[in-house]
Amino acid sequence: MNWSTLLSSKRYNQKVESGTQLSRSAFDQDYDRIIFSHPFRRLQDKTQVHPLPEQDFVHTRLTHSLEVSSVGRSLGKSVGETILQRHPELSKSFSLFDFGAIVAAASLAHDLGNPPFGHAGEDAISDFFKDHTDGVKFRSQVNDSQWEDLIKFEGNAQGFRILNKNQYGLKLAYATLGAFTKYPCPALFSERDKHKRSQKKFGFFESEKKIFQEIASELQLVQTHQSSWQRHPLAFLVEAADDICYSIIDLEDGCSLGLVSYEDARELFEGVLTKNKSKLGKLDQLKTLAEKIGFLRALAIGDLMHECTTLFLDHEKDILAGKFDQALADECPSKGGLKAIINLSVEKIYRARTVVEIEATGHEVLPGLLEEFTKAGSSLLAKTRSRKYENLQKLIPEDISDAILSSPSDHYNMLRNIIDFVSGMTDRHALSLYRKIKGISF
Repeated sequence: MNWSTLLSSKRYNQKVESGTQLSRSAFDQDYDRIIFSHPFRRLQDKTQVHPLPEQDFVHTRLTHSLEVSSVGRSLGKSVGETILQRHPELSKSFSLFDFGAIVAAASLAHDLGNPPFGHAGEDAISDFFKDHTDGVKFRSQVNDSQWEDLIKFEGNAQGFRILNKNQYGLKLAYATLGAFTKYPCPALFSERDKHKRSQKKFGFFESEKKIFQEIASELQLVQTHQSSWQRHPLAFLVEAADDICYSIIDLEDGCSLGLVSYEDARELFEGVLTKNKSKLGKLDQLKTLAEKIGFLRALAIGDLMHECTTLFLDHEKDILAGKFDQALADECPSKGGLKAIINLSVEKIYRARTVVEIEATGHEVLPGLLEEFTKAGSSLLAKTRSRKYENLQKLIPEDISDAILSSPSDHYNMLRNIIDFVSGMTDRHALSLYRKIKGISF
């Protein structure tokens, strides 16, 4: 792989734009398109880890995405500065700000495909097709690859689908879409090489396979199989930004909510400090818990960013050759400290009562919505008359109904669009609609 093609600003069905412009580059435009999009706005009412508590503010998917994007921009600029020194020919078309903008935009979009109720929502959608009678019945109406998509709902693949659906009109640059795709393989293939980080999950559904193939061809990603590729190098930085933020900031939230003591949190934060350890003396000048834990968080993020940047640059040749396939956060010097944070978070934060409650809610609400709306979608295709399902069809957004009717004999297309509708809801909308259509409330 080479940087000149990896930084392609080409958009689907549009001419290639110059890498840099006087005002806004194509990648700056990508950032703006994402932040003003409807799917991004809905992240404000989607759970990150904790449902919104009354006693304190914690992160939602929206604030998490903004923070990941901020870290991603810094990582991209730091890496870009050195890469431009190593490859001076790139300076004619690109700047370090282009590297930062690509990673920032891809990071901003990284959670767009996540359904309501956190990661439990992904399992709930998958379980509907694996375990529920009303979901299992569709097995005979789709092929093997399509069925794998349905029984393994994946937020990353849903995000790629959202970014490439016509009604959202985002048409992002191929470099941004490449950096966004942490798992460049389909569902059926991802089972083959689970030891590979880039195939731990999957990054696109069968419905978007051709789109990704075109992107991979334009970017000249290393192809490892007929339907699998090595990652775009900047995807490693997007992943690192997410890993840094969720581990460090989830610990900050856990401490703010009283799930983790300040003493334990401080010890864990200090476990990932290297360059910034000398600054710990300033803690004595801070008075409130919020100030102290915020200061420790900032120091930890700063050191982890430095470590991940250094690791990326040390392995640049192997990354470009497709020979490096590990998460930067799993290989950086502070990986032991990060693992300790994650282990405690699993024990004291991710299994907290409020988290378990919202996960249980998701496992009831999402299959319930899918049960009713897949029946409504099937009724729409079959043109059967039913007062109940005609009413439910009126609750389906017009663009979803139009997409279903555009392929009247394609059940996979119908199911994908119904999943788009349900998985795109906010937590409150999903719960409210479920209660109404089940007759629990008016």
